[in-house]
Amino acid sequence: MTLADLPLELMLAVAGAVCVLAAGAGGLWALRRHRARRALLDRIESVAAEYLQDVVLPDGAGGWFHVDFLLLTGMGLVVVDLRDVPGLIFGSEQMTEWTVMQKSRRFTFPNPLGPLYDRMAVVRALVGESVPVDGRVVFTDRGSFPKGHPKPVTRLASLATEIPPLGVAGREELLARLRPAWEQVKAAASPSPLKRR
Repeated sequence: MTLADLPLELMLAVAGAVCVLAAGAGGLWALRRHRARRALLDRIESVAAEYLQDVVLPDGAGGWFHVDFLLLTGMGLVVVDLRDVPGLIFGSEQMTEWTVMQKSRRFTFPNPLGPLYDRMAVVRALVGESVPVDGRVVFTDRGSFPKGHPKPVTRLASLATEIPPLGVAGREELLARLRPAWEQVKAAASPSPLKRR
């Protein structure tokens, strides 16, 4: 018996079943991806009274800087560069390239601290020197630093200990003090064309 000998109804039923299974698998993949992204956002949001995500800010010289997250926190304004780099990561403040080891694969990527400092400078230029501006390169928990990492680098699991959530009493005082600067940054921000999907 060949494929041509099968009844048309049976071939259509098999094709329909394959389509349903493919759609189900795609839907399950999308759901898992959405849940993972939501969990990641929840962890970042947990340390901020308010936040901006995937925006561009003017650099004062006619250009723009993409910012993954800008948080209003108990430390002031915090610029967050989010990185999802699985594997063992080796890097220091002075190194031009950082190295990642994954099972049988090894690759490098540019030191992320220079761009972080540039983004922090853009925010400082918008709000002035009297507003505290800090920054972190935050790696997802799929990456680890067996030899340690520079101070402005952290993992998502450690973010809440480095940027403690606001207490109810301290939140109102901080928001009142930083509100004008925060509104100024929000007014200057535009949606980024580099938004993560």
